[in-house]
Amino acid sequence: MTLGPRLLVFSDLDGTLLDHRTYAWQAAAPALERLRLAGCGVILASSKTAAEIAPLRDAMGLADWPAITENGSGLLEPGADGTEGAQTYRELRAAIARLPKGFTGFGDMTHQDIAAHTGLTPDDAIRAQARQFSEPGLWTGPDAERDAFLATAQDAGLTVQQGGRFLTLSFGGTKADRMDQMIERYRPEHTLALGDAPNDVAMLERAEIGVVVANPASPGIPPLAGEDSSGKTRGRIIRTHGEGPVGWAEAVNAILDDLATTKDP
Repeated sequence: MTLGPRLLVFSDLDGTLLDHRTYAWQAAAPALERLRLAGCGVILASSKTAAEIAPLRDAMGLADWPAITENGSGLLEPGADGTEGAQTYRELRAAIARLPKGFTGFGDMTHQDIAAHTGLTPDDAIRAQARQFSEPGLWTGPDAERDAFLATAQDAGLTVQQGGRFLTLSFGGTKADRMDQMIERYRPEHTLALGDAPNDVAMLERAEIGVVVANPASPGIPPLAGEDSSGKTRGRIIRTHGEGPVGWAEAVNAILDDLATTKDP
């Protein structure tokens, strides 16, 4: 029987493995290489599209692993380039059009608008607009009507998730749902999840170890079950001091150090 990796890592991108402002990930490159040499797997899990994640995954040396796309609504298999069709997205846009007004999705924006809201380059903004399964966007209506809009969306069968920048609507599927599928597929000995925003909470709670990566620009994650708020011991949920890829590397290296000194039964 083929043994799974000793550690399977699930990682959010924006504000976690990628710097919130610059989108750089290179500060985490040594930790990524250390994971590779140790035979550990890394599965990216993001609200980004397959078209966005595929080149990032290649650059990070993770092309042999799948990636969770569009907040769990899609899955990019190893080696795939993310250029499949988008019938689901067209149906989603039609469902959103039937909701009360006030939500401005990526499909309502130009790629220049997306670049302005995110800091992405124009080419990267075009890739961000290549949706297949979900629609991120901004609430641009009156604040007093936001909760009613969200309730109507949920009544219509849509899943609503708040990320670090955008509100995302989809027909369902979460990062945690896809995480369960990947754990079943690869059967790792240990699991680690890292994220910075509310849409990462279920993934963090599902993992053996969850890491909240510091990101002052994120809506933040409240204290979670299994977290030692006193800071005296390390609970099952931990928080980094460093932000973005610096904090990501900080946590991954500490956990790899622990595993290196822990013998399997």
